[in-house]
Amino acid sequence: MSIIEVHHLYKEFFIAKRQEGLWGAIKSLFHREYEKKMAVQDISFTIDAGEIVGYVGPNGAGKSTSIKMLTGILVPTAGEIMVNGIVPYQERQKNSRQIGVVFGQRTQLWWDLPAIESFELLKQVFRIPSDRYRQNMAKFSEILGLDEFLQTPVRQLSLGQRMRADIAASLLHDPIILFLDEPTIGLDVVAKERMRNFIREINQERGVTVILTTHDMSDIEKLCQRMILIDNGQVMYDGELARIKEIYGKERILIIDMEEDIDDFSIAGAEVIRKEGNRRWLKFSRNEVTTSQLISQISSKYEIKDLSIQDSEIEVMIRKIYEEGLSQELGGKLKTSP
Repeated sequence: MSIIEVHHLYKEFFIAKRQEGLWGAIKSLFHREYEKKMAVQDISFTIDAGEIVGYVGPNGAGKSTSIKMLTGILVPTAGEIMVNGIVPYQERQKNSRQIGVVFGQRTQLWWDLPAIESFELLKQVFRIPSDRYRQNMAKFSEILGLDEFLQTPVRQLSLGQRMRADIAASLLHDPIILFLDEPTIGLDVVAKERMRNFIREINQERGVTVILTTHDMSDIEKLCQRMILIDNGQVMYDGELARIKEIYGKERILIIDMEEDIDDFSIAGAEVIRKEGNRRWLKFSRNEVTTSQLISQISSKYEIKDLSIQDSEIEVMIRKIYEEGLSQELGGKLKTSP
């Protein structure tokens, strides 16, 4: 069942042109010229209840603009949006009660108040029943470790602590949809994993639909099965992340530690791309030779001490799509040189 429906969505902005020099500045006071910028153009997609969807694109691609229209902050220039049967910009208050939003660069907490007082204020704003509020606070404190800083003013929290507090605040009123914009930005490895585990848990236990916008492709890889890839305000790809890996992750790296250093090292079907002492990095295509075949070849010629496999990073694959265009195997069209 679709909980979010977007059909032929457009959003354009008019940006004032800056006139050079003093005369230009004076002239612009009486007659200002504008240029049109199309931030989103003809985007369509649907998201089912309970999905975790990665919404990915470079800076300026239209990600944040799309999210702001879905949350009701911005009004579309054209097109239709339905969020659980509600047109967001027409019924902002009603929509706000069914969604949670976390913007990594901004906070919804009161800057000078202790975090617990922000939560208490949100309880009143959303009219959360006391029993439910206590249950949610207990659950979120257990998973996110909120107790260590609940009495600390928000301005004194570390970035990791503030992000944990923000995501808890966005879920206090039991939203059915959660919009996350860079939820792990600036967090260390431990804090990132803690945040990802929490997102996964609220999705599985409560059925919360999650739309995740991030530049950290590790977030997408660890949380999402589906990815919507946009560029220049248009959808380039909408489908399974596994399909991207299948098409763009053909190259793999085999890392081998040998018992002794060998100068004349060569294996059919693989290219040595790096060498450090007794260790070799071999690049190969899984479409041309299997890992087991490669290992069998190497072990028949050399003494192997240890080995490991390294797949292409999802970030490398996405960058390749931006640079070359979408593969025809994915229904796209590769870019051609001018």
